[in-house]
Amino acid sequence: MFTIGDFAHLGRVSVRMLRHYDAVGLLPPAHVDPSSGYRFYTASQLQRLNRLVALKDLGLTLDQVRVVLDEKLSVEQLHGMLSLRRAELRQQILADESRLRRVEARLRVIEREGAMPTDEIVVKSVPAVRVARLTATAPSYEPEDIGPVIQPMYPELFERLGRAGVAPAGHGIATYEPAEGEAVVVHAGVTVAVDPSPAYDFEVVDLPALAEAATIVHRGTMDDVDTSYQAVAAWIEAHGYKQNGFAREVYVRYGEGDPADWETELQLEITKP
Repeated sequence: MFTIGDFAHLGRVSVRMLRHYDAVGLLPPAHVDPSSGYRFYTASQLQRLNRLVALKDLGLTLDQVRVVLDEKLSVEQLHGMLSLRRAELRQQILADESRLRRVEARLRVIEREGAMPTDEIVVKSVPAVRVARLTATAPSYEPEDIGPVIQPMYPELFERLGRAGVAPAGHGIATYEPAEGEAVVVHAGVTVAVDPSPAYDFEVVDLPALAEAATIVHRGTMDDVDTSYQAVAAWIEAHGYKQNGFAREVYVRYGEGDPADWETELQLEITKP
């Protein structure tokens, strides 16, 4: 048998935690000396300790840990449970990292308030363009809702184009439309030079020309796009225009090389009220 101190070292936990696990009945010692009160543990108890610590570290409460341990799950069942929880935690980490990037981007927007690069706005007509596209719906236009919807659509679109033998003929173009409530219809498209066909498992459509659009080239990832959007908004208001609908996002150079060099042209259709 091992003293509580030695068992703590072997199990890589604190003596304090072992005493707590004993107090709540999760891991009582194998033997308690009646005269001294010293606790002693066996090597076989490390198995229960390993499961206890793993389950607790995965976010289960001690009551939940007790239920799992008392059900005496097999190694395979426990492994499946831990793998699922591990995947959930990894997804949470990715979500937190994305949230952090959005917070940092919003702070940069705040820092640049009053100094938006409105001199980079170009007003021009935009010709009609034919695109192949996939469509999905996002709960809202907020970045945390748009990103998870549109990001997987482009790899899927290019895979379908490849199977159909259709080569992109230009840039990727994302467009958006309002849906019910705050939902937004998301179109992930790329310029093509083919006619629509029922044989395709994607849509081929012509985006209409824009008679007049306020445009700006956003540089960097879309995490920082708010700065460019708000620069266009300031310009539109200052020059007495009205914005019509959502912007088109034309991915001039995106996804390869240094992210600082990526370029996305934002095209917002404008009219005089």
